[in-house]
Amino acid sequence: MTQNEKLSVIVKALDSKGAQDIKVIRIGDLTIVADYFVIANGTSTTHTRGLVDEVDFRMGEKGINVDHIEGVDGASWIAMDYGDIVVHVFYRDVREQYNLEKLWSDGETVDIQTLL
Repeated sequence: MTQNEKLSVIVKALDSKGAQDIKVIRIGDLTIVADYFVIANGTSTTHTRGLVDEVDFRMGEKGINVDHIEGVDGASWIAMDYGDIVVHVFYRDVREQYNLEKLWSDGETVDIQTLL
């Protein structure tokens, strides 16, 4: 599966469950951490967990398992590591506090409409 196909599965999963303000940032030229960050937020910690569950389920259907998940207990910032793609799902207020989009503003923003 290509990176674009993986990104598409992730973005569609988030969108299907009502994730807010989905962003995809290409960071591969800036760091060895990952090639892409996908950032989204939920409206509550329950919604945030549900978004993560949907991404995990949809990627699992494609035979891709998450390498590591952090933050599920608190559910205010959950990071899912797929190796080349890291998915960050925030509770809205926490997303504003950490502002990853600004931190990684040197990265290339991907138009998510191409992935839906």
